[in-house]
Amino acid sequence: MSNVIIALATPPLKSALAMIRLSGEGVFEMTDTLFSKKVSETKQRTIYFGTIRDEGEDIDQVCLYAYKGPNTMTGEDVVEISCHGSMVIVNQIVEAYLKRGATYATRGEFSSRAFFNGKMDLIEAESVNDMINARTKEAKNVSLMSLEGKTSKLVAPLKKKIADLLSLVEVNIDYPEYTDIEEVNKETISCAVDEIHKMLATLIKSGREGKIIKDGVKVAIVGEPNVGKSSLLNALLKEEKAIVSPIPGTTRDVVEGDINLRGVEFHLLDTAGIHESTDFIESQGIERSEKMMAQADMIILVVDGSKGLSEFDQKIISSVENQILITVYNKADLITEKNEGVLYISALKQNIQPLLERMFDSLGISGEESFATPSLNSARQLGLLKRIDEVLLKAKKDANNDLPIDLISVNLQAAYNLARELLGEGVTMDLTDEIFSRFCVGK
Repeated sequence: MSNVIIALATPPLKSALAMIRLSGEGVFEMTDTLFSKKVSETKQRTIYFGTIRDEGEDIDQVCLYAYKGPNTMTGEDVVEISCHGSMVIVNQIVEAYLKRGATYATRGEFSSRAFFNGKMDLIEAESVNDMINARTKEAKNVSLMSLEGKTSKLVAPLKKKIADLLSLVEVNIDYPEYTDIEEVNKETISCAVDEIHKMLATLIKSGREGKIIKDGVKVAIVGEPNVGKSSLLNALLKEEKAIVSPIPGTTRDVVEGDINLRGVEFHLLDTAGIHESTDFIESQGIERSEKMMAQADMIILVVDGSKGLSEFDQKIISSVENQILITVYNKADLITEKNEGVLYISALKQNIQPLLERMFDSLGISGEESFATPSLNSARQLGLLKRIDEVLLKAKKDANNDLPIDLISVNLQAAYNLARELLGEGVTMDLTDEIFSRFCVGK
C-alpha cells in the first residue's frame, strides 16, 4: 500500500488559487505519471511550472513545488501543487492521485509525521494548530514562540533538576557501599523538591496567563430580567447586537459577541434573565443561561443598582465556585447615593469603562512581559506540570516519613517520565492520535 498522503491545504472554496499537499515515499514517482515535467530526479527544493494531466486530458497548468526529504516539514519527500482555485480542478487532481495509490490524509497527519520523524517535538506540533486557530495578534505571537522552539526550552531545566535528584537517589540504591558519593537523606530530597516546586509554580503561573492570551475568556452576562444585560452587551460590543426592551424576558436565547481588551479576547454571552417562569420557551432560555454560567470562565452579574442585590442575585453569587465573578451595579445614572467599593456603570449611557478595567485586571496577567514570554499553556501541558508537582510532593512526603529510598525513587521516576511526556518523548500512539485529531486536514 502506498505511503503517500494527500489533502487540500487551503479552504474548500472558490478562490484565485488552491494548494494541494502530498507527502510520503514515492510521491515524486507518482507525480511523474501526472505532471509534464520529471520530478523524480529532484535533489533539492525545486519549483516547476507545467501541466497536470490524467488519462490524456489536461487538468490544469500549475506551479509544483518539490521538496526532497529529509529536509522537509514532514521529513519525507513533499509535493505541493498550486493550481487555480476551482474545486472542480482540485477534485480532479486529488482523484488522479488517489487512482495511483495515494490516500486522503487524516486530521493532523502531516504534523503527526513531522513529530514521529523527529522534525518537531510535541509542544511545537501542538503550536501548529494553535497558530491556525489564533484569533488575535497576541495569541498568534504566543503560539509562534512555541513553534520556534522557545517554549520547549523551558522543559530542559525542569528535566535536568528532576534527573539530577533521581540519579542521586538511584546511585545510593545501587551502590550503598561507596563512601565517596553524596548520601541522600530526607533533607536532601526535601530541599531539591522545594526548588523544583518553585520552578513549577512559575511555569504554571505563566502557563495560565499564556492560556488566557491564547484561548481568550468566555464571559457569561447574567442576572434577573430587565436589569440591563442586553444593554451592557451592546455597550461592550459598541453595536446594537441584542434587542433591548423594557419588557422583562425579552432575551430568550444566548446572544454572543467578541471584544479585544489589551490583547485578550473576551467571548461575551448575554443570557436570558434568571427567575422563576412557567413559560416553556422562556424556561428553555433560563436553562441555557444556567448551562452557560457553568461553562464560563468569568461571570458578570448585572444588578439593578436602583434596587440592590435580590434573593436571586445572592443565589447566583453563592453558586459561583471556580470562576471569576464580577458583580456590577447598572443604572448608575439613576442612583444618587453610591457605596464605596461597589462597581457602578450605566450601560444605557455607555459608561462602562470601570467594568472594562475590572474585567482585564481580574485575569491576573502580570504585565506586558506576559505577552512576550513563552509558556506551557495548553491544557495537556498545564495538566502535566500539575501532575509532576503532585508526584514530587508525594516523594517529599514519603522522604519525611522515612519511607525506604527505593519507594521514593518510584515517584521521582514518575515525575521524570511526565517531564519527558511534555515534549512527546515516550508517549503512546493513542495520546498522539488524540492530539492530532484536533488539527484540520492538510496540516
